[in-house]
Order: sequence, then C-alpha cells, then structure tokens
Amino acid sequence: MESTAGLVIVAVLAVVALLFLVMKTKLQAFVALLTVSILVGLAVGMNPGDIITTIEDGMGGTLGYVAVIIGLGAMFGEILRVSGGAERLALTLIDKFGEKNISWALGLTGFIVSIPVFLDVALVILVPMLYSLTQRTKKSLLYFGIPLLAGLAVTHSFIPPTPGPIAVASLLGADLGWVILFGFLAGIPAMILAGPVFGKYISNKIHVGVPEYMLEQVKNVDYDQKNLPSFGSVVAIITLPLVLILINTLSGLVLPDDSTAQSILTFVGHPFVALTIAALLTFYIFGIKRGYSKEQVQEITTKALEPAGIIILVTGAGGVFGEMLIQSGIGDILANAMEQTQMPILVFAFLTATVVRVAQGSATVSMITAAGLVSPLLDTFDVSEPMLGLLVIAIASGATVVSHVNDSGFWLVNRYFGLTEKETLQSWTVMETIIGLVGFGVALILSIFV
Repeated sequence: MESTAGLVIVAVLAVVALLFLVMKTKLQAFVALLTVSILVGLAVGMNPGDIITTIEDGMGGTLGYVAVIIGLGAMFGEILRVSGGAERLALTLIDKFGEKNISWALGLTGFIVSIPVFLDVALVILVPMLYSLTQRTKKSLLYFGIPLLAGLAVTHSFIPPTPGPIAVASLLGADLGWVILFGFLAGIPAMILAGPVFGKYISNKIHVGVPEYMLEQVKNVDYDQKNLPSFGSVVAIITLPLVLILINTLSGLVLPDDSTAQSILTFVGHPFVALTIAALLTFYIFGIKRGYSKEQVQEITTKALEPAGIIILVTGAGGVFGEMLIQSGIGDILANAMEQTQMPILVFAFLTATVVRVAQGSATVSMITAAGLVSPLLDTFDVSEPMLGLLVIAIASGATVVSHVNDSGFWLVNRYFGLTEKETLQSWTVMETIIGLVGFGVALILSIFV
C-alpha cells in the first residue's frame, strides 16, 4: 500500500512539472492546477461526486477570504497610481536623501510603492525618472534601476496586500499580522543587500545607458509637483491597513480576549475592514477630493479588477489543489515521508517553491502551488501561528529566486533597461536570488525564536 501511494505521489508531481513546463500564462496555470487536482482524485480512486465536492470546497473556502482582500487592494492601489502617489514618493525621498544616497531613496521608494501597486505597473510609472537620472549623472542605468527593482520585488513577494503573500497566507491559514511583521523583518535586509549594495557592484561591471528606443520617455519626467498628492497622505494611506492589521495581531498578546478594546481592535484590524477603510479613504482623498467624479472613480477601480481577476482564480485553484491532497490522503503520506527524512517544514516549503519557480516562472503561481503542497502537512507538524507567518515568507523566498527566461519580469527588465539576455541574468536574476536567499535566511533565524 505504501509503495503504491509513493508511486501516486511521484506521478502527481511529475504531472505538475509537465504542466508547468508548458504553461505561459496565469490562465494556463489555473487550468493546470485544476487538471492536476482532478487527476489526483482519480489516481487514488475517489468517487467523482467527492471530487466535485472537494473542488467546490477548496475553491469556495479560499476565495471567500482572498477575493475580497485582493480586490480591495487592487482598487486602492490603482487610485493611488492614477493620482501620482508613486511619483510623489520617489521625488520626495530622492530630495530628502540627496544625490549621494539616491540609490537608498530609490530602494525605499520601490519598497513602499509596491505594497499597493503591482511591480510591473510601478516600474512603468517610475522608469522615466530612472532614465532622467541616468542621463544627468552619466552613471549606469543599473545603479538606479537595481535598487528600485529590489524594493519593488521585496514587497511584491513578502508584504500583503500584494496577491502572492495574501494567497499563501489564506491557503496556510496564516495571520496577516505575522506575515506583515516577518515580511518587513526579512524584506528590509533583503532590499538593502539586493538593492543599493548589489546595485553599486553590478553597475560597475555592466554600464548601460538609456535604450535608444526609450529616449522619448525621458521627456515625460518633468512632473508638476503642485498637482501631485502630499507625501504624508501617500505614506499614511499605504501604511494604514498594515498598521491596523499589525495592531490587531499584537494586541492579542497583551489584551484580554473578552475586553472591549480587544473586540474593537479585532474588528478594525481584520483585513476586510482595514482594507475597506483604506480603500474608501483613497477613493475620497485621491479621487473625489482631487476632482474625479464618482463615475471616473468607478471606472478606474473597475479597470483595476481586470488583472486581479485571474490572480484570484489561480489562488482558488491552489486552494482546490491543497484540499484535494488532504481529501485524497496524499498529504498525510507526504507528511510521513518528511518526518522520516527529518526535513524541516520551512526548508521543504522553500525548496518546493523554488522548484516550481524554476519550472514555470511566475512568482505568484509558484507561491500558490507550493502553498497547496505545504498546507496538508500543517496538522502533522503542529505549526504555531507565528511559524505559519514564517512559512509564508519561506514560500515567498523560494518563489523569488532564479528568475530567468520563463518569467515575464525577466523580459520586462530586459526591455526597459536595454540589456542582453546575459546581462539580465547577471543583474535581475542575481538580484532576485539575493532577495530570496536573504529572506529565507532571516525566516530560518526567526524560526529559532518562535
């Protein structure tokens, strides 16, 4: 029986690998995860009716939480983008840090901007500023670009409400407060080493200027700062939901469960409520108050849900995958195999995400798939709440390393920075790998204390 079960596991993982190798889009990832889930059920002899029920339970149980958070985050991030919040952050931080420390300002800009705004969108918004700095100083574009990219990539992978960590936290049942806290603790050193430190090194090795086909964009960098939102309002609106969620998590450690204060903090600090408050304030402060009509705000927020929709579907499929592993019994077998090999669950989570990342490219899909494989193990290993947060960071770290030619981010950087494939591997890929390894290293160290 055990040998048969082992063969089933190997077969399932082989099918996963084959499907991911041919995937090119998140839509294909959605289909692949559903297909694998059905094949798992059939392979272990589940009744077709039970397979359908498991799919419904896995999809509904996951999306009931994830869809609301990703949707709200996408909407308030889009309003912030349209209002010029990203540009205001960058201009103010560059002014405060000064010419000498500009790479640190750009790293911090990316770190903050990518919390509400998707990485690729944030890069497109800010890249004309990088071009202008490159032309003015005659430094390599990588000197400015790598710190910004490092900041963007860190929060894109580590800190909610970006879709990846939200999805993984949902699949593992992790408290978002712990994820945010550990995301900052792991993300700051990762951003520093992969951004300003590595950026200075690689810019001395690879000197690239503004690509000729992008020179037109330099003309668009003369921002009218009078029409941009204030720096304080941008920072406040981005950090508000994070602070509320963190206070909710940490208050449980110091306040009695039945106290009025704890009840209030639990309510306003729930991700649903915290993000709803942030979204409504964003609609008013950066939308209505700045001259947008209600119809325009609705149009902007509706458009924001288009890219979020497919991520929500992929997350739901990841929930189906994890639920199928549990109901089929393969999760228990995998847990027993891990106990016999004495592999720590944190290491398994990181390695699993890394393998999927290398195979199919997308960081978000890698996180969701790895979380689906890890979630059935949690009961066996009796994981604490803080450890669940660290598992999210470990999976996010594994899904960040070794970005190469099957990752859309690789080609985005390749085009906007005018790099060859070899130079993109030497810069972007190494930067991503540093982020992942540092993040995982911090998670391992923190796991000693939780």
